[in-house]
Amino acid sequence: MRWLVALDVDGTLVDHDEVLSPVVRQAVRDVVAAGHHVVVSTGRSLDSAYPVLSWLGLAPTDAPDEKPYVGPLVCSNGAVTAMVDPQLPDGREVTDVVTFDPAPVLRLLVEDLPTAAFAVEEVGVGFKVAGRFPEHELTGRITTVSFEELLEAPACRVVVRSPEHTPEDFLAITERLGMKGVNYSVGWTAWLDLAPEGVSKASALEVVRHRLGVDPAHTFAMGDGRNDLEMLRWAARGVAMGQAPAEVKDAADEVTGSVLEDGAAAALATLPR
Repeated sequence: MRWLVALDVDGTLVDHDEVLSPVVRQAVRDVVAAGHHVVVSTGRSLDSAYPVLSWLGLAPTDAPDEKPYVGPLVCSNGAVTAMVDPQLPDGREVTDVVTFDPAPVLRLLVEDLPTAAFAVEEVGVGFKVAGRFPEHELTGRITTVSFEELLEAPACRVVVRSPEHTPEDFLAITERLGMKGVNYSVGWTAWLDLAPEGVSKASALEVVRHRLGVDPAHTFAMGDGRNDLEMLRWAARGVAMGQAPAEVKDAADEVTGSVLEDGAAAALATLPR
């Protein structure tokens, strides 16, 4: 009875200072040892998500005497999926990318947010950026371009950042604008992620589930953010972190402790062994 265990990263496995508790790390390794499919499912880009496997002790270099970790990695809120395998060049290979035309929504947003910073993800490379993002918020190669250059090519993910606004401001703006043709989520700060319409962690995980041959009744997902809403509803057992907003808790089947209370470890310990 192998389960598909989908795990968000920030606010679930690690706190917002990127601190991973040894208790949570061991709990993830125990789930892998029990034979379940652990799938990191994150809003992070591929180059930012891949090192998380090493933090969890799943990278082959961390366990040379154990069977190397092989499995899918869901990134960019479901727009990018990669296969992790030490036999592959660089240890991973992109298997799925979904894109959209970012121009219409970017033109709409810049009218309301003329001082915001905008970024378009380049898969496995980094970001093209118009405006200034706080240091270390984006990873990979950062290429500064004009706003118009962001409109020129299909994108798998667009990020909007405006420190002078609040998440509540962003929620109000997206609700007023309608945001047709894209899927979007607002983060803990004034951070807005845009993805192709219909694309979410859940849509990518459903493809992964089919490929792994896992029964829908044996799906588990855990997260803390608005970008986890679809994933928590998709899973047969959706678990929200204790510090999650009310709407995220409402979407889940159960609530565990907060990230500072090692809530992820407590929930993972209840999976079949």
